[in-house]
Amino acid sequence: MRFTLANWLTVSRVPAMFAIVWLMNQEFEWSATIAFWLFIAAALTDWFDGMVARARGEVSSFGRFMDAVIDKVMVIGLMIALVNGKYFLGYDAYAMILLLCILGREFAVSGMRMAAATKGLVVEADLGGKVKTFVQLNSIGWLLGARMMAQDFGEAFATTDRWIIQVIHYTGAGLYVLSAVLTITSGISYFRRHGQAVLE
Repeated sequence: MRFTLANWLTVSRVPAMFAIVWLMNQEFEWSATIAFWLFIAAALTDWFDGMVARARGEVSSFGRFMDAVIDKVMVIGLMIALVNGKYFLGYDAYAMILLLCILGREFAVSGMRMAAATKGLVVEADLGGKVKTFVQLNSIGWLLGARMMAQDFGEAFATTDRWIIQVIHYTGAGLYVLSAVLTITSGISYFRRHGQAVLE
């Protein structure tokens, strides 16, 4: 199997995740801004790699597998970094509980997929799973954006305009909660439709 352009775009999200997490823990000038835009670039490859693979006729089982795995690695890694970096302004314990729920769902669904694979069944990502991933990426982006605005552009906002940063932050936090709800409900949906793979 040769490594295609689409595969390189997919795999590039792993080093990008490490770089973003490192930047999230730095306080030098523009570190938060670089982390935000690097995340935007990484998130766009999630859409771009599939488009490139289809346009070039290079869709493969390896590409579909790696795309799903790396999406989970990047999202979970960045969510852990958000909780560890105190991006939730005093609500970190609640954010951690939601993160544990998300982790539990991902492990459960991945285990179910492996059990189904041993029986020759393929559990494809459904619309609920795709929406869940989209909301997760948006929540991370808004929270990184709030830190960017506060850390690198805070002086540009007068005291009376600080509410703008708060709106950005609470939008990200709200999407984070929504992503946890969607993660759990989509997991339940997967087990309702494919749970026989592990219950037999």
